Amino acid sequence: MGCCINDLRDKEVINICDGRKLGCVDDVEVDIISGRLVSIIVPCDGGLFGFGRKSLVILWECIEKIGDDIILVKVDVKEYAFKGEVGEFERVRKRRLFF
Repeated sequence: MGCCINDLRDKEVINICDGRKLGCVDDVEVDIISGRLVSIIVPCDGGLFGFGRKSLVILWECIEKIGDDIILVKVDVKEYAFKGEVGEFERVRKRRLFF
């Protein structure tokens, strides 16, 4: 079964750890060497008129299930890397598992 990146943007992301809706997929990160999807990026609430807004980077291995309408993920948001933070990529790289 396949899925387009545009199809992912229509799906709502839900954290199964606390049942919270995290939002819809805003962007994805692809490893251009292997051609595999590395993470999905979900915008977080906050910021004024979109300025200062952060995005949650959810690694592929944290995705539990992709359904017709939703994506179920298992993440502890408190210790997770946010796109836009200083040092974000170092934290994401430490957690990343290469295929």
